[in-house]
Amino acid sequence: MDERNHYDVLKVDRTATQVEIKQAYRRLVKQFHPDRNPDSAAKEEMIRINAAYEVLGDRTARQSYDRRWEGYAGRSSPRGASTASATTYRDEYRVTRQASRNADDFVAFWLKQVYRPIDLELDRILDALDPQIDDLSADPFDDILMENFAVYLSQCRVFLDRAQAAFRSSPNPSSLAGVAADIYYCLNQVGDGLEELESFTLNYDDRHLHVGRELFRIARGLQENAYERIRHVL
Repeated sequence: MDERNHYDVLKVDRTATQVEIKQAYRRLVKQFHPDRNPDSAAKEEMIRINAAYEVLGDRTARQSYDRRWEGYAGRSSPRGASTASATTYRDEYRVTRQASRNADDFVAFWLKQVYRPIDLELDRILDALDPQIDDLSADPFDDILMENFAVYLSQCRVFLDRAQAAFRSSPNPSSLAGVAADIYYCLNQVGDGLEELESFTLNYDDRHLHVGRELFRIARGLQENAYERIRHVL
């Protein structure tokens, strides 16, 4: 399990400036980009790097992360020598047990305050696409039908903004790094899909509609992957 925090992932100090964080991110992307480093370990590291920069690259998200990390980061206790007293071992046990409880509390907090709201917003976006397209297919050139479809896309933008804000609101527990990665890429797919669908409302080019639907399909798969990961962790 990767216990590194976002600063460790980007190999910067907590006092690093936003410029230094951006420079570190670019350097690591060049090092671990799949085109230059195709092995699976590099791919996993690239996921962590993107997730870290998503938080630290945004000044407001970084400030929120710093505050929450102070409250939830577990503290490790150095192991004593073989001659340590029974009292020392009991103290270590208490620290370890408390750290475990803190980690469990953090997981519960993140699932409730971050994952669940995002999942609900994604459902609002993805569940409505096919019915909206079915309605529009009656006559894509009908002004009222197209306006209704445009309103749906506008609402999706609001839902996506709320989901992205929730994702940036707190660092993910290390045990749920895979879940966070799936959500990160899912939100990106939804954003790209909305751009394609919005292009369709402007030029009626079916290619944009097909690409948008495919990106939403990929997003749904990532959303389901995140759910399955949570089931296995819990």
